[in-house]
Amino acid sequence: MLDKLKQEVYDANMRLPQLDLVTFTWGNVSGIDRDQGLFVIKPSGVDYGDLKPSDMVVVNLKGEVVEGNLNPSSDTPTHTVLYNEFPTIGGIVHTHSPWAVSFAEAGIDVPALGTTHADTFYGDVPVSDALTQAEIENAYEENTGKVIVRTFNERHLDPEAVPAVLVRQHGPFTWGATPDKAVYNAKVLEVVAEMDYHALQLTRDNCRVPQYLLDKHYYRKHGNGAYYGQTNAQSQNHAKHQ
Repeated sequence: MLDKLKQEVYDANMRLPQLDLVTFTWGNVSGIDRDQGLFVIKPSGVDYGDLKPSDMVVVNLKGEVVEGNLNPSSDTPTHTVLYNEFPTIGGIVHTHSPWAVSFAEAGIDVPALGTTHADTFYGDVPVSDALTQAEIENAYEENTGKVIVRTFNERHLDPEAVPAVLVRQHGPFTWGATPDKAVYNAKVLEVVAEMDYHALQLTRDNCRVPQYLLDKHYYRKHGNGAYYGQTNAQSQNHAKHQ
């Protein structure tokens, strides 16, 4: 079942250590087949060096395992909530990448300070409220998903325009149209968090990117008027001549 998606999710998980986004087993990627209402996720606590595509675990949108011999990631309830509440996303990543975690632990949004940020995130990457003691002691991982959704609802944010969040005192979650795109967004978040940290050490002046520059960089890559990169026809023609 879902062999192609298992391979895709496996490949995306293996990119996390390649991109220096995880230490030990501190991360996971999932991907969903919306037609079947099933998603595939990394098994819990398995070292990346030991991981195989066949180890990936298949879960339904109730959070129930429907295929797999290993326990799914402990963050599976969080992924389940996000897939149910954000119906356009196709892949989710969670890491403990240090620069993004620094902002999460400080309880500070990753601000949109420049064009590197604006190319991917249409505005600040928000930090959620801290979970309460009751939320932590009862259904912790599910409540982690709920606090993410609540953050986006309260701030009236579009999860497609800002495909990332920081869970306060915890770390980043990112998502995208595919598992691979979610990994891409996780790396961009880590890079801009590091850039922002250094910028904020250098000045206390307002260095936010102006709205017109944010608009320019975001919309040249996203939406109907996007013009960055190659069209499908151009890419296919280039491939024929390689």
